[in-house]
Amino acid sequence: MARNSENKKVWGDERPSTGELKSELKRVRYNERYGRTVRSTIYILITVAAASILVATLVFPIFRIFGSSMTPTLEEGNIVASLRTTNFGHGDLVAFYYNNRLLVKRVIATGGEWVDIDEDGNVYVNNQLLDEPYLMDKSLDQCNITLPYQVPDGRIFVMGDHRSTSVDSRMKEIGCISDDLIAGKLIFRIWPLGHFTIK
Repeated sequence: MARNSENKKVWGDERPSTGELKSELKRVRYNERYGRTVRSTIYILITVAAASILVATLVFPIFRIFGSSMTPTLEEGNIVASLRTTNFGHGDLVAFYYNNRLLVKRVIATGGEWVDIDEDGNVYVNNQLLDEPYLMDKSLDQCNITLPYQVPDGRIFVMGDHRSTSVDSRMKEIGCISDDLIAGKLIFRIWPLGHFTIK
């Protein structure tokens, strides 16, 4: 009898109560759920980040504007989003590669159209004067192509909005742009905030 009472005393001091067991089981389950939630959240964030990078790279490339060739439409430091497409119209802003640099210019004419520019910088497409409300000044600048000029098929004729400083399709060095060099059509401005539209 003495031995049994001693055993009861020893085991009675070390065994957790039912309440303690339930509390410990609850804590372990909570930790497991918390760990699963954290892992799941991390996986979701990584997936979203990877998808965002892919979309930004392949579908909606983001560009930062350098230089003044597109003022006043775009200022240096502006950040813009573009759309990868080969469908361009008159007045669209496009980013394209030239000598390992990215340039942004405005579409003036497309394949087969005739471009002419007079001494005052007025631009004509198929003998029609372009309405260009986005310009602050007009300039023929350093044009070294023979005018009138017919845009080759599959290419676009581009010009900057700051005509007196822009290096564009008026120069033989750049010429008309082929689709494979175009990085995207600008669709809206990300920075500065509050100036989203691009005209």
